Amino acid sequence: MFPKTKLWQLYILPLIVIGVLLLQENIGFVIEKNESFETIAAETTSVEEVAPNQFEKAFVKEVVDGDTLILDSDKRVRFIGVDTPETVHPKKSVQCYGREASNKTKALLNDKWIYLEKDVSETDRYARLLRYIYLPNPNNPNEVLFVNEYLIEQGYGTVITYPPDVKYHDRLVDAQRMAQDEKRGLWGECK
Repeated sequence: MFPKTKLWQLYILPLIVIGVLLLQENIGFVIEKNESFETIAAETTSVEEVAPNQFEKAFVKEVVDGDTLILDSDKRVRFIGVDTPETVHPKKSVQCYGREASNKTKALLNDKWIYLEKDVSETDRYARLLRYIYLPNPNNPNEVLFVNEYLIEQGYGTVITYPPDVKYHDRLVDAQRMAQDEKRGLWGECK
C-alpha cells in the first residue's frame, strides 16, 4: 500500500526543479557579466585599436534584447548589421537562442560606457538610433570590442543589411561564415 500523498507534496518537486533551472541560468549570467575584457578578447577577432575621439560616448542604461539597448539619455539604439533571435517581440514567441543572445548582450553592455559609430542613417522607422557598438577596454580606452561583429562571430545573431548602412557588411558576413563553419551558438543549436 502506498503512503497517502498530500496535495502540497505534489507541487513541491516541480517548484524545486523550476527553481534549480532558474538558478543555473542566473549563475551563468552572473559569471558572464563578471568576465574580464581580456577573457572576452582572448576568444575573438573582434578586438581592435581605435581613436576614441572619433566616436560618440554613451552610457547603457538597459539592454532590451540581443540587438537593442537604451542609453541613459533614454534614446533607443538598434545595432547596425545584426539581427539576434527575438525575446521581447509583442507578436512573436521567444526564438531559438534568443535568451542566450539577450543575456550575452546584457552581460557585455548593461551599466557600461560604450562608443557609438554612425554609418549613413540616423534612425530606423521606429525612431531608434542606428549604430555600431564598441565596448572599450576599461584598462585601455583605445582598445575596443566591436560588439556587432562579436555577436555574429560567436553565433548570437545573423547579418542583416539595410542599405545605405553597409560600411562593415563584408566584415560581418565573414564573421557569420566563421560562426556557421564552426557551428557556434545558434548555428549549432537551432534548426
